Amino acid sequence: MNRTAPARTATTASAVDLDLGHDLGPQAALAAFARDVAAGLAAPAKRLPCRWFYDAEGSRLFEAICATPEYYVTRAEDELLAEHADAIVAQAPADATLVELGSGSAQKSCRLIEALHRRQPRARFVMIDVSRSALETSSAMLRSRFPSLEVAALAAEYETGVASLPVAAPGRKLVLWLGSNVGNFARDEAARFLANLRATLRPDDRFLLGVDLRKERRVLEAAYDDAAGITAQFNLNLLARINRELGGTFDLAAFRHRASFDEAAGKVTMELVSTRSQSVAIRTLGQSFAFAADEAIHTEDSFKYSPAEIDALAATAGFAVAARWSDRAGRFSESLLAPIR
Repeated sequence: MNRTAPARTATTASAVDLDLGHDLGPQAALAAFARDVAAGLAAPAKRLPCRWFYDAEGSRLFEAICATPEYYVTRAEDELLAEHADAIVAQAPADATLVELGSGSAQKSCRLIEALHRRQPRARFVMIDVSRSALETSSAMLRSRFPSLEVAALAAEYETGVASLPVAAPGRKLVLWLGSNVGNFARDEAARFLANLRATLRPDDRFLLGVDLRKERRVLEAAYDDAAGITAQFNLNLLARINRELGGTFDLAAFRHRASFDEAAGKVTMELVSTRSQSVAIRTLGQSFAFAADEAIHTEDSFKYSPAEIDALAATAGFAVAARWSDRAGRFSESLLAPIR
């Protein structure tokens, strides 16, 4: 799931078209990927940042995960947005620009774009995502589906995208952070990130935060380890990406996917576990990395929240909860946050 010139309106999706001077271009992204892999695999507790899941293949696999019966998150949020999109948009400032962090396929945001169109005939949507391929695909879809919608896309990591908001969307705005992407941040990191976002917003701007709620272990672990093995493929694709882009020699058959829920911490952890003692060379780095049998590479945490924890997170970051909605089964929550004046 980053950029001093105004955005230009584009009619095709052939390129990321919001040029703010520091686009995360392919060479910069590859260099950053190499740095993160080198540092993460050399660490005493090996880890790879989850932001690198989303190359073209990773994005495709994530869309497949969203269709699995175990992964309730996408369906719960879509149900919620289908029922409450008009109420959400009604609380946005007049003539608001929609901005989405980690837009991905932009399927969920279509609910809100449709509601915004019902309120104002012309609208602007700014997508911010680390995956250029996802931005290009979703831009094409949106321009076809909503011909009068002005679409701008920015290839950026979250922090740079947030810092760019005053230029990317200088007027009133409704910022979306859907899909419980906040869960990929540790709780203290999430509070700092939201506080940085709060610093870029005007008093009448609004921020819609989608959060997966705490629930039973069996439901959560199944959601991150589906029976068809698609989440396992998604996780292993991170090693395949290292092979493709950095000249890695990972044998994917020598690693297995593991997902576990830590109830006290309120988080699901995903790892790739070495099934044997082995050494993996990565040619671009000029390094080899040793793995013991059963040694894990941490790839993702997904934190879950109670409503009280959402309230506390918002308050710590300088927001008040203006409204909240959930799906009928109470699995997922959308909180509309207002900057505290």
